[in-house]
Amino acid sequence: MKKSLFLFFLFITTMLSAQKSIELPLWPDKAPNSNGLTGTEQNRNNDWISNVTAPTLTVFPASHPNGMAIIMCPGGGYAGLAMNHEGLNMASWFNTLGITYAIVKYRMPNGHNEVPLSDAEQAIRMVREHAAEWGVNPQCVGIMGASAGGHLAASLATLYSSEKTRPDFQILFYPVISMQPGITHGGSRTNLLGENPSKELEQKYSLEQQVTARTSQAFIMLSSDDETVSPLNSISYYLALHNHKVPVTLHAYPTGGHGWGFRDSFPYKRQWTEELEKWLRGLLTDAQ
Repeated sequence: MKKSLFLFFLFITTMLSAQKSIELPLWPDKAPNSNGLTGTEQNRNNDWISNVTAPTLTVFPASHPNGMAIIMCPGGGYAGLAMNHEGLNMASWFNTLGITYAIVKYRMPNGHNEVPLSDAEQAIRMVREHAAEWGVNPQCVGIMGASAGGHLAASLATLYSSEKTRPDFQILFYPVISMQPGITHGGSRTNLLGENPSKELEQKYSLEQQVTARTSQAFIMLSSDDETVSPLNSISYYLALHNHKVPVTLHAYPTGGHGWGFRDSFPYKRQWTEELEKWLRGLLTDAQ
């Protein structure tokens, strides 16, 4: 009963806080690279988007901004995007917390591993460029991702090309982290790196091996019974961050499997939303 009431009030408050979104082309002139895909984008009611050729940033400005912004990278195994439960459905909840929320509809690699990361870097540039307009502190912009989108978010947090594109924090839902055989998610690895990648490429995108003291602080959550993406991905990343003295929090829920995102059916939704809210409030306090 208590859980049902919590979810009901969460639904009501998020609906009341819904803001009008702003959709911006990620590359208004021309992207600096190509994934080789052509033709029409495929969209199944935002549950699954594929063949992205015109990436965008959809922004939900908070009506009472607290200065924080979060950019979400939905998952989909680097084959497509689960845009609803790992993207759009979270917007109103983050707005209730005063957070400006954005979703990047990024291009799939299609054999061009640099393409998704270049889109993520452009997304964070755009949020910082519009910071004053959206009531955002440019030193309080984070990246978030789920599954393969978590790999993209963690890629930005470890492989950023300059301080202008370094996220201030990262939030990862059941992420793919490693490209090492036996740990990685096979579909994500093949879609990002190809069938027979070099050891150098495999190592570059095995993000547990790319952590430094300047990697963004992290909040990681997963289910211990995830049979799609091994929990070893999150655990190895946690240990790498911890060993480099990067602040990191990890929540491993006993059940739930993979791909729950913002779905009410996940039995620990109340726990993760409360824990994440608490963690974000701590970041805001530290930033002030």
